[in-house]
Amino acid sequence: MLSTVRNTLRVPVAGVLRLFQTSALQASEKFDHKRIPQEDEGVQGEKVVDLDSVLKIKQNLFPTLDSDNQIFDGILYKQLPICNIRVSHNNTIFTMTDASGTVKIIRSCGMEGFKNTKKGTNIAAQTTAIAIATKAIDRGFKTIRVRVQGLGPGRLAAVKGLQMGGLNIVSITDNTHVSWNPPRPRKARRL
Repeated sequence: MLSTVRNTLRVPVAGVLRLFQTSALQASEKFDHKRIPQEDEGVQGEKVVDLDSVLKIKQNLFPTLDSDNQIFDGILYKQLPICNIRVSHNNTIFTMTDASGTVKIIRSCGMEGFKNTKKGTNIAAQTTAIAIATKAIDRGFKTIRVRVQGLGPGRLAAVKGLQMGGLNIVSITDNTHVSWNPPRPRKARRL
């Protein structure tokens, strides 16, 4: 327990003497960070989602054989423009193409003004995504598909930035290359 310290101030106000008392905060018990939280405690806004019920409601959540023939904003799914996002640890590169693969817009974090190690951050990826989204809307792209390739800090921020820029994202595909025969690791460092 902390001891209480009291200070008394005497302040004359318009001929009347008033007393103000201040005291230090009292801690009734120490905070135990090793305590396991109770069942009802949790993060504000946290909620449990029953995945089976969500899947029953959204039958068309995963692609089927008929997905290419679905229409989004008056355009067939297979003819929607594609935004390819290549994420690495050092940079994030966005390429907007039409359905046939012809490149229309290219932006990278370096082109947006980020230099050196700042190019690889999620803030740089999100800023670049918003910039390419505004350029895509100016060119007439509204609904797009997204392909993400690579591992890096800007993966999620890039997709979020495209949404914040005003693009309607229909699908997100992960095209990250998985090498089953990776290169030989470096020689162990001698200490």
